[in-house]
Amino acid sequence: MAAQKINEGLEHLAKAEKCLKTGFLKWKPDYDSAASEYSKAAVAFKNAKQYDQAKEAYLKEAESYENNKSLFHAAKAYEQAGMMLKEMQKLPEAVQLIERASMMFLENGTPDTAAMALERAGKLIENVNLEKAVNLYQQSASVFENEDRLRQAVELQGKASRLLVRARRLDEAVVSIQKEKNMYKEIENYPTYYKKTIAHVLVYLHRNDYVAAEKCVRESYSIPGFNGSEDCAALEQLLEGYDQQDQDQVSDVCNSPLFKYMDNDYAKLALSLAVPGGGTKKKAPAPPQNAVSESAQGGSKGEEDDDEYAGGLC
Repeated sequence: MAAQKINEGLEHLAKAEKCLKTGFLKWKPDYDSAASEYSKAAVAFKNAKQYDQAKEAYLKEAESYENNKSLFHAAKAYEQAGMMLKEMQKLPEAVQLIERASMMFLENGTPDTAAMALERAGKLIENVNLEKAVNLYQQSASVFENEDRLRQAVELQGKASRLLVRARRLDEAVVSIQKEKNMYKEIENYPTYYKKTIAHVLVYLHRNDYVAAEKCVRESYSIPGFNGSEDCAALEQLLEGYDQQDQDQVSDVCNSPLFKYMDNDYAKLALSLAVPGGGTKKKAPAPPQNAVSESAQGGSKGEEDDDEYAGGLC
């Protein structure tokens, strides 16, 4: 079966090359027909699991479409070539081709398709190059935002924020989460805004920036419904415990369902949050038993003395 598909692919390649030849009666290459044959060849090679040959066929298809000024179809072919590289576990090279496809989609005037291509590239590279994935998600979010598609934009911005937290790039995470909050405010998704405020505060506290965390909560009071919400109450408890260096109170809040069931990267921040100095709530030491007895005895003696003068000095 594989051999048959390989032969089929080779036949389509030969036809494609023939379409590109010029002669006395054919002055211009037939790029459109060549692209079609390269596409068929690529599919045949892919079915035979000959991914390297499939990639080369897709690249030739893309080149033919480019020569024919068909940018959208050229971009699609570059994207397919990238997916063949993915099958070959050559992820950085795959992402490069998908990025190239995305630029062509933008040039063609199809920004939504460009943004989706960037998102796919981000997913491909996330476990290999986290920094590159952040960049791709941010680019994708920016494209959607420019098209006033904030719901799609904020979802991708959120992916970038979580990866920044995972990489412990907390300064950048602060900025990214603020962008998310601004978008959620604009689309009036207030409950999610509250959750992002919790994430924001956790990041600030992990940077040992209590003042910024407190300001973050204070600014959220202007958001409808925040004051009086369980999110607000939990954050006030968290800040109080952190300020008083009460690790027990901080841990109780961070182990509550509200924090534990956040996105995994933020839940980990909550569980690992420690107050400055690693303090625990300081309880007044219990007085020794003897002291209690003496105090009680002293009290009895005092009462006797009082009784002695109960009737006055005269």
